[in-house]
Order: sequence, then structure tokens, then C-alpha cells
Amino acid sequence: MEVKIGVQHAPREIVLESDLSAEELESIVAAALNGSTPLLSLTDNKGRKVLVPSDRLSYVDLGEPSARKVGFGAL
Repeated sequence: MEVKIGVQHAPREIVLESDLSAEELESIVAAALNGSTPLLSLTDNKGRKVLVPSDRLSYVDLGEPSARKVGFGAL
């Protein structure tokens, strides 16, 4: 699942691929927004951990990964 995280006062969003389902990711984000945890902590497919302070979250976009196209086909 592709996850895009918007952070306040940051010019770019954080994009990562996760093996978690949409429901699992939603519960992790909800816990961070409720104040249960001070950090939003996610681990991507390659094992890298992303930590974002909960009070700095602007948005979290959960979506399916985009299929990468290979070749010189018509757009």
C-alpha cells in the first residue's frame, strides 16, 4: 500500500510503500491523531522506519501502489 504523509512546514510529502493493510494503517494514524502516541511510526517494505511527530501531521493519503510502466508505449 502506498502511503503519502504531509508534514506541516515541510516542502515535500513523505512517500513510502507498506505491507500493512488499509485498516491497519488507518488505526495507526488514528492513534497518532488521538494523542495516544506522540509519534506516527511506520515501517516501509525495505525495513526503513519513518517517524513523524503527531502534532505536525497535515494529511495521510492511503492508496494502492501505482503500477510502474516499462517501455516506450503511448501515453
